[in-house]
Amino acid sequence: MNDRPTGPARRSLLIAGGAATLALAAGCGTGSGTATGPENTADATPRPGGRLRAAFAGGGPGETLDPHAASLFADAARAKALFDKLADFGADLAPVPRLAAGWEPNETLDTWRITLRRAAFHDGRPVTAEDVLYSYRRIADPRGTFRAKASLEPVDLAASRAVDAATVEFRLKRPYAEFPNTLAAFGAYIVPEDTTAFDRPVGSGPFTFVSFKPGASLLVKRNPAYWEGAPHLEELEFVIAGEESARVNALLGGQVEYAHELNPATARAHEGKGRIDVVRLPGSAMQGFVMKTDRPPFDDKRVRQAFFLIADRRELVDGALSGAGEIGNDLFGKGCQYYASGLPQRVQDLERARALLKEAGAEGLEVTLDTAPAATGFIEAAGIFKEQAAKAGVTVEVKVGNKETYWKDILDSGTFASYRSGAMPIESHVSQRLLTASTTNATKWRHKDFDDLYQQAQSTPDEKERTALHERMQRRLHDEGGFLIWGFADWIVATAPKVRGVSEAAPANTLDWARFDKLWLA
Repeated sequence: MNDRPTGPARRSLLIAGGAATLALAAGCGTGSGTATGPENTADATPRPGGRLRAAFAGGGPGETLDPHAASLFADAARAKALFDKLADFGADLAPVPRLAAGWEPNETLDTWRITLRRAAFHDGRPVTAEDVLYSYRRIADPRGTFRAKASLEPVDLAASRAVDAATVEFRLKRPYAEFPNTLAAFGAYIVPEDTTAFDRPVGSGPFTFVSFKPGASLLVKRNPAYWEGAPHLEELEFVIAGEESARVNALLGGQVEYAHELNPATARAHEGKGRIDVVRLPGSAMQGFVMKTDRPPFDDKRVRQAFFLIADRRELVDGALSGAGEIGNDLFGKGCQYYASGLPQRVQDLERARALLKEAGAEGLEVTLDTAPAATGFIEAAGIFKEQAAKAGVTVEVKVGNKETYWKDILDSGTFASYRSGAMPIESHVSQRLLTASTTNATKWRHKDFDDLYQQAQSTPDEKERTALHERMQRRLHDEGGFLIWGFADWIVATAPKVRGVSEAAPANTLDWARFDKLWLA
C-alpha cells in the first residue's frame, strides 16, 4: 500500500468498528494462512459453552500473570485473555483500536488525544484515563525492565494528562508520526490504577480469573460483560506442555483441544488424516542468531560480516524448518513497510568469510553458540550452522541451555545465540531491540547516531522522507548489525476437529492470534 496520504491530511480519527482509519503501517507480504481440516472454518454458527484446553510451552514455576512482564507466547496469550491494550496489531500490522475508540494528533504530531470506549474491569469499575496513565507510568518506571518500556520512551508521561474520564492526552517528547504503534506495543496492557499484585488479576479482557498454578495451568471463565461481547466458550484453560511432542500427544489423546506451535515435520505427519486440523501462517516468525556487538569476537564488524557470509540460508530453512519458510536477508520484517527489499540477497561466500576473519585477526576462531529447545528449529539450526562454520575454519561449540530460562539467560550473557521473534512493525522492532535504551537489546547494538536517525524518522510526518530514513537504518543493519536472520518460518498451530473460529491469517503477536474469545466447540 503506497498511496497513503502524508502530513496533516493523514490525521483522520480512527473510529472503532468503522471504516475511517489512520493509515500508519503497511502490511507484511507473508501470504495467507491455510488450514487442512474442512471443519476448521468459521462459517458455522457459533455454539456457546464448553471448556477449551490450550497447550503452550511455558516459563516454569516462576511464571507470572503480570501482563507488563509478558515475554513468552504463553504469557501473551494469557494476558490477552485477561487484559486489553489501547490498540493491537491487525494481520497487516496496522494498529487496530481496542480500549481506544479513536485517536487524533495535533498539527505538529507531538500531542495525541485518545478517546476511550466504554469498558469495565472484571470488578465492575469503568476503564478510565487514570487507569491508562497509571499503567503506562508503571511500565515506564526507570526501576523496572518491562518490555514495552522502550516503546513508551517518546511519551512525556509527566506532562500527559487525563482530560476527562474517557480522554487521555499524551504529550510526546518529539513529533511521532506512528504513535499508535506504541498503543499496540507488546505488553502495553491496561490495568486498574494502583494495581501492584497479580496473584488474582483483574483486567478488562474477555475472560476472568479462576485459578493459576505457575508452570502448570491457568483457568479462566467467560466475562459476560466484555465490551466486545461475551466469549462463546464458558471456560478456557491454558495448559503448559514444554515439549512439542507433549502438546501434540495431548491433542491426539483428547487432553487438549488446541496445541500451539508445531514443528513442520509433525504437521506434515498429521495433515489430512482427520485426527487434527493444522493451520499454517506463512512467514510469521523470524528465525536467526544474535551476535553481541559489544564484546569479542563480535565487537569487530568484520567478524559479524564473516558470519553473515558463512550462513547457507536455504540449507538452514530446509534443514531446521523442513522447508516450511522462506530465506532471510539479515533484516527483520520481510515484506513489511520499510523493509529494504532492494538490497541484494546475501548468499554463502566462504572464501570472503575467511578473508574477513583473517583481516580481523580471528583465524581459527572458536565461539560458543547458546541454544535450547525453546523454539522450533533451534537445535537443528545450531547443528547446521556449526557444520557451515567449520568450512570457513570456525569452530562452533553448541551449548544447549534450559528452555524455561533461555530468553532471560541470553539477553545479557554469552556472545552468540539462537533467536526468534513473532511479527511486529519494523519500527517497533527497532524501538524494542536496537536502541541504546531498548530493554530487549539482545545484540547490544548501541549507537547514538543510529538512535538519532530513528528519532528523526519518528518525527518525520512525510512518509516518503520517513521511508528513506528507515532505509538508511536498514542498510546499516544489513551491513554491520548483530542479527543474522536466516529465515522466516511458517507459524503452525493445531486443533481438535471440533474447534471453530481459528484465524488463518493472523501472525503470532497480532490481534487475532490466540483469540480464544472468538473460538467455539462444535
